[in-house]
Amino acid sequence: MAAQKKSKSPKKSKPAASIVWFEIPADDPGRAKKFYAGLFGWKINKFPGLNDYWHIDTGGGDDTPDGGLMARKQPGQTITNYVNVASVDKAAAKVEKLGGTICMAKTAVPQMGYFVLCLDPEKNMFALWERNEAAK
Repeated sequence: MAAQKKSKSPKKSKPAASIVWFEIPADDPGRAKKFYAGLFGWKINKFPGLNDYWHIDTGGGDDTPDGGLMARKQPGQTITNYVNVASVDKAAAKVEKLGGTICMAKTAVPQMGYFVLCLDPEKNMFALWERNEAAK
């Protein structure tokens, strides 16, 4: 008699910690806009209500991130990826526990969500992003 395999109940999957936004700093935003629009065909337009910030429409589906283009705020500032998490508070605590650094505490983006800017132990900048429940 052949051994019967137990059927495993499906694992409940948690939301993926995916990149949901990116920001590109530029010394000359006009030059950067021309470069990325020419290279990838991205549509880059002023972000309503913000000075020195442009929305990058990558043209992908809802599962691909768009981004922002902005004037560089400090020398050496590089592209920052925003990673979706269930709770920026819990993820920020974990960043510190694992040897990372919080550079900017939890900050609200009205009607959208919250972010925390972090450095990993190798000094790479990234951001945690938590969607506002009303925006989901």
